[in-house]
Amino acid sequence: MANKEVDVPETKDTQFTAKDYTDPPPAPLFDMGELTKWSLYRAVIAEFVATLLFLYITVATVIGYSHQSDATIPGNTDAHCSGVGVLGIAWAFGGMIFVLVYCTAGISGGHINPAVTFGLFLARKVSLIRALLYMIAQCLGAICGVGFVKAFQSAYYSRYGGGANTLNAGYSKGTGLAAEIIGTFVLVYTVFAATDPKRSARDSHVPVLAPLPIGFAVFMVHLATIPITGTGINPARSFGAAVIYNKDKAWDDQWIFWVGPFIGAAIAAAYHQYVLRAGAVKALGSFGSNA
Repeated sequence: MANKEVDVPETKDTQFTAKDYTDPPPAPLFDMGELTKWSLYRAVIAEFVATLLFLYITVATVIGYSHQSDATIPGNTDAHCSGVGVLGIAWAFGGMIFVLVYCTAGISGGHINPAVTFGLFLARKVSLIRALLYMIAQCLGAICGVGFVKAFQSAYYSRYGGGANTLNAGYSKGTGLAAEIIGTFVLVYTVFAATDPKRSARDSHVPVLAPLPIGFAVFMVHLATIPITGTGINPARSFGAAVIYNKDKAWDDQWIFWVGPFIGAAIAAAYHQYVLRAGAVKALGSFGSNA
């Protein structure tokens, strides 16, 4: 079949036309009307189930790898080369976030992490009521998820630390806290960037699946911080494992896995809203025009 030539009008600058966009209005701080809507409870259930699945798959991966690489097991002469390794553990966490955010984004926003919820609350993306219910659901889901791991792998669960986050030997509490702050900043900053309506409009010609960069952020942060803290960056993940394992070792540094992620999320929210999106400049300009 002969190819037909098609005349394309020449333009001085070939570029894609960005779509118009409008930022959604800020979520109200208190919205009691939400409590009467099924959509809120459906979203809370989605967060519970997603966090349960996240903890079950990831902690089971950690326990399984610990068993496969245990050199004290008779006959396990190739222990150091067995199992998925640190790379596989990082993929498990990042991959599950990709899958679960993809599945739940249209229902609850796909937070699956109290730090993400906290950052979005500070940016007025969710109300206080929704944020609190999400966090409760996430923590309960994490407890149930780790509970399933303990039930199914009872022979190895306690022996290999229950997948609980602890500060590894050789690192100070300050180092662990800094690692959690920076790691959570990377994650929450990626969440803001991937879901920014302005970016979606400007780069509408580039089809990017938002869960993909979020999952990759989790993967990369795990590679960097597993040697330091085992990687928390998700208070529900750390809390659920600590509750089920319930040993002093799991509780000693638990505060690091709450304070660090919340500080990192707050910094990411402020950076995105007031620096990248120029929220502070807009506010000052509005103030000046009204003076």
